[in-house]
Amino acid sequence: MAMMVACNNPGDGSVAMRHGTSLPHASSPELAAIDSLMWRQPDSALAVLQQFAASPKADSLDEYNGHYCQLLISELLYKNDYGQSNRPALQQAVTYFDSLVCQAPPLKGGWGDSKTTSNQNDNLVFLDARAHYINGVGYYEQNNLEEACAEYINALETMESHFGEKELVGHKARFMAYTYNRLGEMFSEQFMMEPAIECFQQSYGFCKIEPASPYSVSNALYRIGLQYDKMHKKDSANYYYECAIELIPDNNNLTYRDLESSRALLSYQLGQPAEASLNTLLRMVRLADDEEEQMSRFLTIGAIYFEEAMYDSALRYLEPVFQHTNDVVMRVLTADYIRVVYDSIGDVEKSNMFMRFLTNQKKSDGENKALVSKLEDLYKDYSNQKKEKEAEKAQEKSIRKTVGIVVPISMMIALTVFIVVKLRSKKLLKKHQEEAKRALEEAGRQHEQELIQQREEALAAERTHRIQQSALSNRLKRSNKELRELKDQIRQQTDSMNTKQETQALSFNDEPICRLIMERVNEGQFKSKMDYTSYKDYALGKDDLVALREAANRHFNQFTIRLAKAYPALTQGDLDYCCLYLLGLSDADVSALMQRAYTTINERNSKLRRVLGSENAISITLQAIANESISI
Repeated sequence: MAMMVACNNPGDGSVAMRHGTSLPHASSPELAAIDSLMWRQPDSALAVLQQFAASPKADSLDEYNGHYCQLLISELLYKNDYGQSNRPALQQAVTYFDSLVCQAPPLKGGWGDSKTTSNQNDNLVFLDARAHYINGVGYYEQNNLEEACAEYINALETMESHFGEKELVGHKARFMAYTYNRLGEMFSEQFMMEPAIECFQQSYGFCKIEPASPYSVSNALYRIGLQYDKMHKKDSANYYYECAIELIPDNNNLTYRDLESSRALLSYQLGQPAEASLNTLLRMVRLADDEEEQMSRFLTIGAIYFEEAMYDSALRYLEPVFQHTNDVVMRVLTADYIRVVYDSIGDVEKSNMFMRFLTNQKKSDGENKALVSKLEDLYKDYSNQKKEKEAEKAQEKSIRKTVGIVVPISMMIALTVFIVVKLRSKKLLKKHQEEAKRALEEAGRQHEQELIQQREEALAAERTHRIQQSALSNRLKRSNKELRELKDQIRQQTDSMNTKQETQALSFNDEPICRLIMERVNEGQFKSKMDYTSYKDYALGKDDLVALREAANRHFNQFTIRLAKAYPALTQGDLDYCCLYLLGLSDADVSALMQRAYTTINERNSKLRRVLGSENAISITLQAIANESISI
């Protein structure tokens, strides 16, 4: 790799501006052959490039081919899963190709209007776009998502501003699919599902033109379905999963296994028995190609066992994922599940250990929102500019079409007048006048129809733009509303703590924490059949549960202490649930407030009644214990 990086390194960036009028540039035959091979066999192309870099020819490359060589090095390192070791040289290549594109004529046929120079102009623009794309990959490897996004968008704009839709075929179509796919993956990681869907849809369109593999089209549809899955739009997600599975050519590939795993989890979420989904997932585990894929399946299996409150089984699959995977997102998701399991079974030490891990991994809400906002702005600007350019092209096309109608008619009229003058016949003159009049009337009608069509298209484009602007405005309003609600919750918690320190409430239900809980219950109207994660804005925090426990102890003669002494089988978590049921809450209410599955809460309810030895409703039993005047 060191030998390759040294391949005719162009030096500092100033050389990029010393081109004068040397255009066009000719690509080295050796580099062109490696480039062609790269699109089919990147591993073989890397081996050939290594041989070339060690040859005397590599030392005699001119400036253009030196930068071309550095671009190929970066692309082949990426395509063979190596890090970008020649980053400074690549960034010089980006500057160099940008300067050449700025010098090149904007229209086809520059440099003498020959076909050869036109093709060289196309190749230069394509190289410039590829340089920006691979530079974005380097930024992504450095976790600089904003610069990576900007470079991917720059690559798309470079291609779309130079090539027409019909020209984006072959390697260019595949490159467009790659770029949209990278953008979609980045947006998906930041839970920006709507931009991700748009990018994967664009990738799907280019994959149909030039698939990089037999699985490209299915993979693009699968990625779209995943975004709808994240948005809890299960019907849409299932539709795209089904489309993807119908188009996949065989089942001996990663895309098929990912699809089957996602469909199994979705079926479970839609009500299918857990056993059927788990059987499918276990079959996918046996077919996994490597440990990382196996850990991905383990995470899904562990999540289902977690939802089924089968904690021993959940830990058996989740703990290996946390220990062996290198994927940060998977580790964070796994740690959150494990923390809840240990908290539920009363292992405070392990629960705190995973809580510390999650705290260290998690960025602040402000950092995440700021990054998402920047990425949204970058993509929104790109989308708006693209729509404006498409509207301009449509208008130009309409004008050319109109001119194409008017010019032949004008020529016909001129020819008619010439014939009339030559014949000098009144009869023929009258006849030709009538023909000219009809031709003019027909041209007028056609022109009027064209104008009407243009007006309708402009109005349609304006309506579409207003709808899109309205949608963006609504999303911003929702974000502002969520921020205000978060501030209100923080203020309510602060007020509750201050009120608790200043004075003691007259009754348990009048305690600030109790009033807060009942307000959330009344406002949320929680349903047992709803996914508890949709109520995450109503969730109780650790401080809320401490405040509730203290209120119960003040009003009911050390209620939780008496319970713990009388029933040693109760864990600390069980005591918090007892305080909630003391308020007369239902299982659906507790599920939403504690952010646990309804089946988990129902099982907890049954456990408490068994421990307390009562067949009555848990809230009635706890009220009786709380009202006893002497210690248990």
